[in-house]
Amino acid sequence: MGQDLRSIINDYKIDKETVYNSWFVNNEDRLKAFRSIRRGVLEVIQEIKDGTFGNDFKGSSLEFVLKCITEQKQVFKGASHPFYWKPKLRIPDIYEDEGNKTSFRQFLERCIGAAREDQIIKEIILLDQRKIKGLGPAVASILYFLHPTIIPPFNTAIVNGFNLLFKDNVRLGSWSEYLRMREVIIEKNNEWKSDLSNDLGAFAGLLFDVGDKKLLISDDHMSEEDRRKIEKKIKKRHTEVISEIQEEGLHTEMQYHILTIGKKIGYDVIVAANDRSRCHKGESLSFIGIYNFPEIDLDRDTYKTITLIDVVWFEKDSANITCAFEVEKSTSIYSGILRLKDLYYSFPDKPPSLYLIIPDKREKEVILQLQRPSIKNSGIEINYILFSALRKYCEAICKFGEDKEILRKISKSAP
Repeated sequence: MGQDLRSIINDYKIDKETVYNSWFVNNEDRLKAFRSIRRGVLEVIQEIKDGTFGNDFKGSSLEFVLKCITEQKQVFKGASHPFYWKPKLRIPDIYEDEGNKTSFRQFLERCIGAAREDQIIKEIILLDQRKIKGLGPAVASILYFLHPTIIPPFNTAIVNGFNLLFKDNVRLGSWSEYLRMREVIIEKNNEWKSDLSNDLGAFAGLLFDVGDKKLLISDDHMSEEDRRKIEKKIKKRHTEVISEIQEEGLHTEMQYHILTIGKKIGYDVIVAANDRSRCHKGESLSFIGIYNFPEIDLDRDTYKTITLIDVVWFEKDSANITCAFEVEKSTSIYSGILRLKDLYYSFPDKPPSLYLIIPDKREKEVILQLQRPSIKNSGIEINYILFSALRKYCEAICKFGEDKEILRKISKSAP
């Protein structure tokens, strides 16, 4: 390798638009995704057990999980493609073959319950031995969200980056090749994790940026045409980062409006634990509501998930949740719905009112998601409010609203 790994890692961390800075360390949605995806995998397992999983990727609980993963952008762009059902090729063969479907369920069930590296590797080897057509190491991108310190994600760009960086020839589509690549990633990450992270997403992001030619290594000789393509990619990435920054501003504004409304009409309100430092028009979101999230009698993981919901309203001087709000941007609709579902199942006897706050341009997409059988047939009521309506009526609601029922005036539900 013509350029030592230390300098490559340094370049990776300094560039504000690499995966490390734009996804790994500066993205609250990344942290929220782990619990949502885990919950989604449990739904896949249960649906296969119940015989309700279906015989196509489209509309399945697996599609929902993969949508949550691809929302993470960059490293996971295209993660759902290997799972699309291709009838002519009969791949991946986990939709029509009941035996393969059961094997996939058992694999996910054992992996989600595993606590040690050797247990997960054993399940991967057993899955490989079953030779389920089309079910290759793309599954690693699901496993990463279950075990981020053990399983690195996998895609073409990551493999290309690995081969460039380590002068190797790892092939796509092979579990044995993936496991060989993983051993090197684990070894190198252990060597450099004080500069990166114990979470393998940081190292995978480096490989992705190298493989996608967004992070150049010195001995990578290029033609002028290749250089122009790279410059175009870098320019595109810059545009995406600027767009995300603008979206964050909108996200914060909507949280501000919801917090303000809730406080004005008599509720205790709190913003998500990882958004407390955000400000809108010079006012810190953490100063609008209560300072500490009330103690609730729930298991630790569920409690932590609820503290990450964008805005929560409580009955005054109480730990009783009365409303919960997820503010969606260009990415987070699927994981947001899963978090609201998680909250609903935590309080089945007295569920809070659940709302998605969405950009106007995403209304059709949200309606389609809320019409999914897994939501529509579950008895869960999730309504949505458009950004434009919240902004337009915020002041009037603060002035004339008496309780949470006022939100029904500006909210909508899926038909």
